[in-house]
Amino acid sequence: MLAEMNILMLANLRAGLGNPVLYDYVQALGARDAEVTLRFIREGSDLSYLLRDVSEYDRVVASGGDGTVSSVAYALRNTGIPLMLHPTGTANLFAHNVGISGDAFELARLTIEGIPVAIDLGELDHDAGVGFLMIAGAGFDASIIDRARDLKPLLGEGAYFVAAAQNLQPTVATFILRLDGRQIMTEGIAVMLVNLSHIQFDLPLTHGSDAQDGVLEVVVVKTRSVAELLPAAWAAILDRLGKHSERPGLEIYSAREIEILSEPRLPVQSDGDIIDRQTPLRARVLPGAATIVLPGGLLPKDTPPGPGIAL
Repeated sequence: MLAEMNILMLANLRAGLGNPVLYDYVQALGARDAEVTLRFIREGSDLSYLLRDVSEYDRVVASGGDGTVSSVAYALRNTGIPLMLHPTGTANLFAHNVGISGDAFELARLTIEGIPVAIDLGELDHDAGVGFLMIAGAGFDASIIDRARDLKPLLGEGAYFVAAAQNLQPTVATFILRLDGRQIMTEGIAVMLVNLSHIQFDLPLTHGSDAQDGVLEVVVVKTRSVAELLPAAWAAILDRLGKHSERPGLEIYSAREIEILSEPRLPVQSDGDIIDRQTPLRARVLPGAATIVLPGGLLPKDTPPGPGIAL
């Protein structure tokens, strides 16, 4: 009997291979007559080589954290080949944003029965080949992610709290933002580029974020200390409760083509991974470039924002 579905699974060796859910997932796929080819992503792996025969498969599965999922999605950009995610990282923010659970048997069902949906993909420094599905940023967020790296195996998502506590007075930078040709000068501790807005603990960074609208939200964090971030965090909690409020301490814009200059230069992260560069940074949105398998073929959307873009 022919396999119902031919699946290529790329599993990150650094994320979750000790978790029996991976093997339960493969078994559950086999029980549904799927044929699974498993390849491992190691440090320095060439994704183009791992995906060399991808056209022979019906689905690709990325098993790992947000960085793994984004890297595979970017490697598959504009091919229309459906990507399923198997969340085994620390935060798994993309899985939370699109409503994918970690249950092996539900994942197997979704892999076979889920509907591929085209969503936007972010791209950093067009010639360098770095893509993001969720959030990229320069400044405080990148510093926190960098500090949390060694703590995540022990503390999980709590590593981000510890890292923030170690950086109570982050660097305040002067930013020049070039957004679709218009120039804005501002100050803050970070600039984040948002495609899907829910961060740790399912808190929305913005309301009105839509990964199918062909633009990225550009969020300037205007606060000068971690303590000043508390009102913005409270606003996110109210959003989570359905009481949409303004975002104190944040400026929010939208753009397709973005350039970020800063003084001083700042570290950069992409979907939770520190990348080997500092500002200045260029980015753009690739509309509909990623094809993701989703429950019911629907991408959850935030409530649209009120009038105005600067809060």
